[in-house]
Amino acid sequence: MGVDFPGKHKMVAALDAAVALGECQAVTAALRRTLVALFADREVGLPPQVLQPICDHYARRELYTSPDLGYSVVAMTWGPGQGTHIHDHDGAWCVEGVWHGRLAITRYEPAERDGERWRFEAVDDIEAAPGSAGSLIPPHEYHAIRNPQADAVAVSLHVYQHPLLRCHVFVPEDGASGPAGWTRREERRLCTDPAA
Repeated sequence: MGVDFPGKHKMVAALDAAVALGECQAVTAALRRTLVALFADREVGLPPQVLQPICDHYARRELYTSPDLGYSVVAMTWGPGQGTHIHDHDGAWCVEGVWHGRLAITRYEPAERDGERWRFEAVDDIEAAPGSAGSLIPPHEYHAIRNPQADAVAVSLHVYQHPLLRCHVFVPEDGASGPAGWTRREERRLCTDPAA
């Protein structure tokens, strides 16, 4: 399943071993260590097309879905300045790592809620460098990602508990000033861009 790339079998074996641990905290900790090791492994390389951005949105390219353990691996390509609204992962854990370039990641916690209107507070802000990895475990899954570079592409690798087919994004309401204002929760269907 997915697309071929150098070291794919090695990557899949390492990810399988981590996910087979079963318990969420153990799995995500093992996956963070595994991704960092894979990023440094010269035998593992992503397909060259993942370095190609798409001009009107960040690219989501599925590389692999495990038929036995159910997790999926998606490479995301971020053109200069591309990013997301605050969003969740629909209740699934995720481990994300930076393969190439730099990404600015802000984690949020809900501060107030009024039906489908939500207000968030930022809880931390990091600029992630190549070779780094972090995890998001529900209910602490709210975050936004962007490529802060004006002239460089960034690529991240995401291992999801299962294929992520939808999420919720939190779109600032008219007149809202940044993430501290009210947002409206919207369900989004997620699709992938061609990986080959």
